[in-house]
Amino acid sequence: MDRLDCIQSFVRVVETGSFSAVARERHTTQPTVSKQIAALEDYLDVQLLTRSTRKLQLTPEGERFFEHCQVVLEAAAAAEASVGQRQNPVGTLRVSCPVAFGQHQLMPYLKGFLERYPDIKLDLNLSDRFVDLVEDGTDLAIRIGQVTDSTLISHRIGTTRRITVAAASYLGDRPEPQTPEDLAHHNCIVYTRLASGNEWHFQCPTRGPIHITATGNLQVDNSVAIREAVLAGLGIAVCPVWLFGDLLDSGRLRLLLKDYQPLPLPIYAVYRRSRFVPAKVRCFIEYLTEKFRLNPWVSNDSR
Repeated sequence: MDRLDCIQSFVRVVETGSFSAVARERHTTQPTVSKQIAALEDYLDVQLLTRSTRKLQLTPEGERFFEHCQVVLEAAAAAEASVGQRQNPVGTLRVSCPVAFGQHQLMPYLKGFLERYPDIKLDLNLSDRFVDLVEDGTDLAIRIGQVTDSTLISHRIGTTRRITVAAASYLGDRPEPQTPEDLAHHNCIVYTRLASGNEWHFQCPTRGPIHITATGNLQVDNSVAIREAVLAGLGIAVCPVWLFGDLLDSGRLRLLLKDYQPLPLPIYAVYRRSRFVPAKVRCFIEYLTEKFRLNPWVSNDSR
């Protein structure tokens, strides 16, 4: 029995609550994972988990063992990273990122990252859903907006500046809004993944902060769909400037409310709180910080 391998499977089973999820994650079968847990229980001569048709639950002995196992795995990773070739980042790096941001801002830099760190294999999950890093086995996530989860460590790597836009086909003969309050007479497309929901916040040099409630007949939980809805002439949206950067001078779009800037949003790289930060996570954050600093669409200095 490879005890360290069995411990890794045990920890992930507890974190995900699923033998099959761990099997998929570790590219093996559910019976193999079950046998690893059973082998641990036989070796320790205690029951670690109770199993029912609906859920897994740790026994009191399992809870104590799980706490120690987390320390063991962190120590093992730190030991490997401290000597020899392990000082170079290695292994699979699982990253979660919003769809449009991944397509427009992350993908152009991945070739350079993988060339710089050839021993890293990148597993990229593009989704506007806020994944549970522990349950999904994700090493690092890109989050746009404030991070309130105290179980995560966050590093600010950029800023998303935003604009108010509409397609020329939507405006047509409609009067163009001159103030945020004029949006009450327009169809607004709302992105539902933001914590602020349909509350749109603007800043004006002469009037200060302005808050309005956006109303309309379409709300979407995907940023790519927001772009397509705007281009289809369905209404007005407040969006990251990089979402339409390639079209701002095309004539298809109108930049609205130029004297009223939507509040920018911070961009964070977040990872699980731990005593040891894997080198593959650390180098990815450092790489993106380096690249985004020079990118006018997301630079922290471009506010």
